[in-house]
Amino acid sequence: MTREGSLTLDRGLALLQAVADAGGEAATISELAVAIGASRAAVYRLLVPLSERGLVWRDGNKVRLGVGLLRLAGQVLPQLREAARPVLRELAEKVGATAHLSVAQGDQAQAVAVVEPSWTSFHVAYRVGTRHPLSAGAAGKAMTLRPGGGEGWVTSSGELEAGASGVAAPVRGVPGLKASLGVVSLEPLDASVVGPAVVGAAVRLAEVLKQPE
Repeated sequence: MTREGSLTLDRGLALLQAVADAGGEAATISELAVAIGASRAAVYRLLVPLSERGLVWRDGNKVRLGVGLLRLAGQVLPQLREAARPVLRELAEKVGATAHLSVAQGDQAQAVAVVEPSWTSFHVAYRVGTRHPLSAGAAGKAMTLRPGGGEGWVTSSGELEAGASGVAAPVRGVPGLKASLGVVSLEPLDASVVGPAVVGAAVRLAEVLKQPE
């Protein structure tokens, strides 16, 4: 790819990110031009290929994310789930509790991968697709944990299910991913032992996801 082509790609990606950063509101051409440091004419040119692929949707001067992103997003979770499974398996067997990976969906945490331990007499049956507020449960709270905050993990007890205890840690350093990895059990968890194991698993998963192809 030529330097010019590389710059165009970079600006196109920056433009797509700027549209996404507008949240639920449609961004105007002028706002996008300011956001990526380009002229309005340049923004119009960059929008053409993005619109053709359904990645953005234009309504006059306003731009929103397009439904084409749903198709791409639909391919992300299966790949993320496959990458996480070995890490979750190791953690579940080590701790003896159900291990899970959750990602942020707006103000909700959604479980996208779950692995149950093979050797325990009973364990929590945590379903893929389960959602709960980021403000409740270890998985959600871990996603909002600031770097250097606390001991690197979050605990919860009885917040989502009576008698259930959880420990979770954020998955850091993966661009575009707001997620946490944790375990949940019907028995009390020793956070001093389980916490470092969960943090270690979250670090390993981040390393796997950041590996170049």
